[in-house]
Amino acid sequence: MKNNAKLGAVLAVVGILTSLLIYYLMAQQYNLVIDTKQLQGRFDEATSVTITYAVLGWIGITAGAIWAVVLYGFCRKEKWAWFWGVVASTIQLLVGFFPMIPAMDSDLPTPTMWIFVLAAVLWFAMLFIGGVKKGIITLAFIAGLAYVLSFIDGVAPISKYTTSHDDPFWNGMYVMTQQINWWGAAAWAVFIFALLKKKSWTIPVGIFAGAMSMLAGYPLGLNNALFEAHRFSMFLPAPMISTGLVVYLALPGTRKMLEAWNASED
Repeated sequence: MKNNAKLGAVLAVVGILTSLLIYYLMAQQYNLVIDTKQLQGRFDEATSVTITYAVLGWIGITAGAIWAVVLYGFCRKEKWAWFWGVVASTIQLLVGFFPMIPAMDSDLPTPTMWIFVLAAVLWFAMLFIGGVKKGIITLAFIAGLAYVLSFIDGVAPISKYTTSHDDPFWNGMYVMTQQINWWGAAAWAVFIFALLKKKSWTIPVGIFAGAMSMLAGYPLGLNNALFEAHRFSMFLPAPMISTGLVVYLALPGTRKMLEAWNASED
């Protein structure tokens, strides 16, 4: 499977078609989910869907343009093609996964599951075509979990902001943490790309991504668990996974593993 340009070209076409599917499904789901939330009296969640679905649609469709470049690269047997396939499928993973949550919560169909499944197949396939080692794939996968969960932690404050005007401190806190979570998610994506490109600054950017997720996630998660829901908060998985990754990245053994990976031939 390694360096299989023909297979890569076929998968790039699948990636382009997946992006066209995003066009259709996100447009189909957009007003359906918003209207359903409003009918259920959940105007705060309708607001978060209004913003988040649009953002995901924009970046998901843009991923299709990246796949077009990847197709060109594989047809030319360029060494960089698989990496940009990883970039495109990383975007599509997020686009496919998150919309399932608000739709499922309102007992609506979750057709974007197919985007997620296709993106997952494309993501792993690109890594195998690129000849990425199993240990690096595992690390990239766990960082991918932090990436998706950090993004989700940035969605909830949008709805919580609209329902917390009677609590000025936490209303302000939701504003402060919202973009920090999304920037943390973006930083985890950059970490994955730096890891695969064997950059010397992979560990520092990973620590930065983890710190961003922890700074935004723990205050929200602890407040939600102790004072709001009185149970384990779904704000907590992102900072907890990020904490584990930061500790792992700081270990001498991890540095040696990445140095060996960086020194290996493509």
